[in-house]
Amino acid sequence: MTQHHKHIESKITLLGAGPGDPDLLTLKGVKALQAADVVLYDALTNEALLEHAPKEAIKVYVGKRSGEHSHSQDAINRLMIDYALNYGHVVRLKGGDPFVFGRGYEELDFAASYSIPVSVIPGISSSIGVPGLQQIPVTHRGLSESFWVITGTTTSGQISEDIYQAAQSNATVVILMGLKQLPKIAEIFKAAGKSQLPAAVVQNGSTETEKLVVSTIENIVAKVQEEKVEAPALLIFGEVVSLHPSFKSVIAQYATIS
Repeated sequence: MTQHHKHIESKITLLGAGPGDPDLLTLKGVKALQAADVVLYDALTNEALLEHAPKEAIKVYVGKRSGEHSHSQDAINRLMIDYALNYGHVVRLKGGDPFVFGRGYEELDFAASYSIPVSVIPGISSSIGVPGLQQIPVTHRGLSESFWVITGTTTSGQISEDIYQAAQSNATVVILMGLKQLPKIAEIFKAAGKSQLPAAVVQNGSTETEKLVVSTIENIVAKVQEEKVEAPALLIFGEVVSLHPSFKSVIAQYATIS
């Protein structure tokens, strides 16, 4: 037996990897990876992060990208427990923050049913980090007093009801996993009288393949198609987008057209 009958201390760390740039991992996250026996990682985490884990640690890709779920959530839950019981410390590495549309609580809950201790290390959520890297503040005095973070597509595949309410508010609205739904979302904002509201779409925020499109609700869909923006992309709607330097050229462009 390779285990040499050593006492195995099973534990799980749910670790947020941040928005994509491997340097945006917390120091606590680095320490957890250095102490990992097993790392289970997602499609949305940068593989460069695995270099922090010991060479002998087991690294398992558990997929999960829209449209190609290589492992179901149930299968991931079971793998996590299995590795913890057999090897010790499992670091479950998830893109962004584990508790912002990361299904982290489901994993925590499942581990608790086996009495395996779980610790959580937050990650920088793309919902705040990606706008920030573009120098678009989600809140700004006089422009936005709050922000909504909403999923573009719910489990049932429907558009979230919250988007209808958010479109009525003056808040900054950040939508994750919503690129496919962008035409429908734009219609919801137009119906709320917001066709001139500034909007931005960021593809692969914080990484080398990042792409930014800035426009108004009225023209954002056409501009996204023109620039061939692909998922994963984050959507930002709100007056705060007007603070982005490129928005001034958007205004000038339409001023000359009209």
